[in-house]
Amino acid sequence: MNENLHQLAGQLIMVRLFGTELDADTAAFLAEHSVRGVCLFRQNMTDATQLKRFTGALRDVMGRESLIALDQEGGAVVRSTWVPAPPSAMALGAANDPHLARDVGAAVARAVRSLGFNWNFAPVLDLNNNPQNPVIAERSFGADPLRATELALAWMAGSESEGVACCVKHFPGHGDTHVDSHRDLPLVDKPLAELERFEFAPFRMAAASAPAMMTAHIVYPSLDPDNPATMSRRILTGILREQWSYRGVVITDGMDMHAIAHRYSAGQAAVNALVAGADMVMAIGSRETQQETIDAIAAAIRDGVLPMDEVKARLARLSALVQAHPCCQSEYATEQQDRALMARAWKAGLSALRSPTRPAPGSKVRLVARQDVVSDGVSEAGVPAATIAAMLGKLYEVELVTFADAECFDWNALPQDGRFTILASTSRRRYGPNARATWRPDLHLALWNPYQALDFEAPALMTYGFAPPALEAVNAWLAGQIEAQGVCPVPGFSSNSM
Repeated sequence: MNENLHQLAGQLIMVRLFGTELDADTAAFLAEHSVRGVCLFRQNMTDATQLKRFTGALRDVMGRESLIALDQEGGAVVRSTWVPAPPSAMALGAANDPHLARDVGAAVARAVRSLGFNWNFAPVLDLNNNPQNPVIAERSFGADPLRATELALAWMAGSESEGVACCVKHFPGHGDTHVDSHRDLPLVDKPLAELERFEFAPFRMAAASAPAMMTAHIVYPSLDPDNPATMSRRILTGILREQWSYRGVVITDGMDMHAIAHRYSAGQAAVNALVAGADMVMAIGSRETQQETIDAIAAAIRDGVLPMDEVKARLARLSALVQAHPCCQSEYATEQQDRALMARAWKAGLSALRSPTRPAPGSKVRLVARQDVVSDGVSEAGVPAATIAAMLGKLYEVELVTFADAECFDWNALPQDGRFTILASTSRRRYGPNARATWRPDLHLALWNPYQALDFEAPALMTYGFAPPALEAVNAWLAGQIEAQGVCPVPGFSSNSM
């Protein structure tokens, strides 16, 4: 097959890499196929020195038009964990300050650009109105289309001001699902009018300015009963390109996610997505599936399944993206100021539910928290129980009780000794019927998913994330130094604060 076709195909994919250095074999693969897109994850990173070396080597091999990307949304979805920790989207939604959102977006961009990235897969435009959503929750700016979009676009403008391309996601909306598309294929069965009023609204408003959009691996039967959005020409071309006149880059979500990989071969999935209207396929599986993807795209170009004029249009959009956001490293001169900004932003989003009260300084406190804090594959691992105990130990005499399984933990077995009992929730998963029926904390610290605060009739403090500045905000509230003035931006929460 014509080698040039493989090089054309390579420019239409983004790959995942393995390890923390660019080895000779991987460098040869990238160069041979003119791969222009790479997405790095937590396992590719150890510290700033290593990461700068890695991205610098990638630029040397991939050239001036390389796109080096990551997911640095904020909250639990961050990859570089040592830079100033940005609040989650919902924390910014609770603060409801577009100027603050813009400043945070700019600070995130300064950090990742200093590490050699020019593309950040954020912000999330999904409207989370489903309390059972297993994967979005605090990653959303809220449930109101206008309010959430204003904040998201302010965040995006901040990133643009610092030269890092954003990619809004997950078009046309992942907020109202019961299923995580990393695990299975979700379905959003709503009439077109309702989709246009709600899910579509943020993406339609962003279409004029967003440099890139990421597709959702979700079936919307009222639009296309047969194909997930990632593979639907009716959605990607008919709605996004033709109805909304979108001119930016369209990239798929990871094609290794079970919603796609359990139903299609890697090559066929990639061709389907490009035929539907995507510009770039995120082929983040193994080297074998990456090669299969390139081979299938090259064959589709050769056979006219992907017409050459359409291929050239895709390449032009990708070139325009990288020319507007050159891939280079920069000095990070504002790190300390950005840390102070992030701390202020976390505090601004701190929200209270059911009028929580603070234990008196020096009180005897019992902390109940989950033992494990493993990553779910999308988010970073949560905060260890011992870390929370140490935080509270600055103010109180703390006894730590941990559980492995919330549904097996017997709350009633806790001693009735007058200790003020604090539950710290450190995972995204909602609680089951046993916990909801029997657990009665005096104070619930919802340190990740705010919807967990609805699982108990208990006073709660919601942070929308567990990064160190989020925990510092909790301690500042407990010490009486600040009030919780955020307002949770989704239905079901009262607006009282302390």
